[in-house]
Amino acid sequence: MEPQPPTDPTIRVFPPGQPLGVEYPDIGDLGTWTVSSFKFGFGTECLRDNDPSTFWHSDGPQPHFVTVHFLRRVSIQKLGLYLAFSQDDSYTPQSILVRAGTGLNDLQDVRTVVFDKPTGWVIFDVSLEHDEDGESYKPLSAYVVQVVITENHMKGKDTHIRGMKVLGPVEEFRTGDDPFPFTTLPFKMYETIR
Repeated sequence: MEPQPPTDPTIRVFPPGQPLGVEYPDIGDLGTWTVSSFKFGFGTECLRDNDPSTFWHSDGPQPHFVTVHFLRRVSIQKLGLYLAFSQDDSYTPQSILVRAGTGLNDLQDVRTVVFDKPTGWVIFDVSLEHDEDGESYKPLSAYVVQVVITENHMKGKDTHIRGMKVLGPVEEFRTGDDPFPFTTLPFKMYETIR
């Protein structure tokens, strides 16, 4: 059965083999990743290895979650999950909840996303608050972001996620007046000092 296109316009699905057509920088390397549980050999490294043949496999009672802790407050525009209903069946998330905050004790629910048999990269905006121009969404500013898998397809118990990306906003780099502009993400972190 072919996966259905998402009915939510804030969700984009990139099928397997198709390049990820987003220009947002992946800021996931700036954070420390933890998961609620995992089977041996199927831990957090499988979320970040850019290999869709590997996957994080939860091992325990629901809900399952992935948490990313950042050392400083970061702006998060979108999240990306590589899901494969065609391979994982009842292990595929159907409903997730995104939480964010300054620490684990003050996480707030910011977005709920429902999937319909997704296969490929699923990219979605974290915040649904429109920016000034009304054409896009504001980034979310947080130290911690958490993805909670609240339900799997066919009421499955454990979860498979084959990849995850935390994407920051696209920033316009200054040109002209700055002879040595910061252009890489690690250097952009220190562009301004307060």
